[in-house]
Amino acid sequence: MDEDQGAVRRSFIGRWFPERHVYLRSNGDTRGYVLTSGRQMMLAVAGVFLAGWTLLASGGFIFDMVARTRADDEIVRARAASERLNADLQARLETAVVRMSATTGGLDEMAGMVERRHAALTHVMTMFQGVQGAEAVLTPTAPPAPGQARPIQRIVAVRMDQERLIERAGDFAQTRAERLRLAFRLAGLNPAVYGADGSALGGPLIEAGDPKALATILDVDEPFAVRIRHAADNLTDMRRLADAAEGLPFNRPTQARTTSGFGVRFDPFNGRPAVHQGQDFAAPLNTPIYSTAPGIVSFAGVRSGYGNTIEIDHGHGFKTRFAHLNSMAVQPGQRIALGQRIGAMGTTGRSTGVHLHYEVWMDGRPQNPARFFRAGDQIVQ
Repeated sequence: MDEDQGAVRRSFIGRWFPERHVYLRSNGDTRGYVLTSGRQMMLAVAGVFLAGWTLLASGGFIFDMVARTRADDEIVRARAASERLNADLQARLETAVVRMSATTGGLDEMAGMVERRHAALTHVMTMFQGVQGAEAVLTPTAPPAPGQARPIQRIVAVRMDQERLIERAGDFAQTRAERLRLAFRLAGLNPAVYGADGSALGGPLIEAGDPKALATILDVDEPFAVRIRHAADNLTDMRRLADAAEGLPFNRPTQARTTSGFGVRFDPFNGRPAVHQGQDFAAPLNTPIYSTAPGIVSFAGVRSGYGNTIEIDHGHGFKTRFAHLNSMAVQPGQRIALGQRIGAMGTTGRSTGVHLHYEVWMDGRPQNPARFFRAGDQIVQ
């Protein structure tokens, strides 16, 4: 029985991988090479492996492109909706100007409304303090000088600017929130999970459950209260995502050039395919290495194959690893800030040259660091 199975196996190999002879002739000399069945089988297996890896890499690239395109489409739709709201706002304001120009009986009432709106806007604008770029976008327009316009015209101009300002505040916060959501998707993370955590904005903007209640609390008209609530909701989402992003490893450990990425590669020592669980950076010896997110040093010492290694726990299941270091500037248990120098590049451990091996782990599984770098680039933009 065994002899029959062996004969069938040999017949199958002989049919698909028969022994082949290759002859090369050059300058009158002829050389012959023998391709045995075993060598042909090894070449076939290598070809199948390379084809599979090409399909896998192409699939990952297409997935990233689709995610980026969907996020961009969401931003375009949000901007289009904001433009429609601005057009509707302008039309209503022009109608109000025509009505108020026809009579001055409600001048005192209009002045009081403008003052109450100003107080509500002041409360909203204080929540944008510390947000980069907010001051330039949300600066009010100076009203006409007393000698250049009548009192009613100045009041109308201030009211129009107030409505434009609250619209710009909502649009500014919404655009920032969409960019942060795109960054989380580029990193392979669900922004809804991280945006749901954190404390909400306090005060009457959160206590009021409907526009009427908010209008009563702020002592403003209901349509203006709706715009304030819209801006506050967008600002809440933006701050929650921004706070979550500050605790994730979106930064780069060094600006050195990348030499090897995440995934399957040929081992530099034995030439066999092996899984590379991080990203390598090459630079001169003792190039500074920086933390990519705040956290606590969970390990600083020598690991087999990694050499001098630092591991930082960032919370929420995230951990980063820095290997092959020449020196370490931190100790286990030490709290680390974003961008803090933690060591210097070296070639300790299983290394063929001076470089940094950097890994990102989430819930005990290695992640592709390049995705987190793309997310960090999106946030900077």
